[in-house]
Amino acid sequence: INGGFLIMENTMTGRNVGKTCRTHYRGTFNDGTQFDSSYDRGEPLEFVCGAGQMIKGFDAAVADMEVGEIKEIHLMPEEAYGMPDPNAIIEVEIAQLPGSEELTVGQQVYLTNQYGQPFLVKVTDKDEKMITFDANHEMAGKELNFKIELVEVK
Repeated sequence: INGGFLIMENTMTGRNVGKTCRTHYRGTFNDGTQFDSSYDRGEPLEFVCGAGQMIKGFDAAVADMEVGEIKEIHLMPEEAYGMPDPNAIIEVEIAQLPGSEELTVGQQVYLTNQYGQPFLVKVTDKDEKMITFDANHEMAGKELNFKIELVEVK
């Protein structure tokens, strides 16, 4: 602890850790369905390697890549968005949440926590009295595959 701040030791090693990396990538589920692609956007993704801006497995893959290298990786949920947390399922009486009577199953909305910060949830169930929200990341519990191309390091 230094001046009231906890210094976290970065355990990730590699030539690109701490540097700004630009990558092109294509993300797919195990069945081959694409969920994201920087190629489709025509713009590489820029992030600081090892700074926690990316999911763990993606960061670790890029840490030792060389510019121009293409790598294919398979990530278990623990290296990606984690496993779904049962505590992130929120059930509320519709009467207690004005406006919730308008919501439909499958809809994504923002709720506010006790500190006034918004967080994204998905409506997963609803009846006359109760509505259920899931605050888990939509990719929680999923295995992900990435084809990563390191375009630039600066």
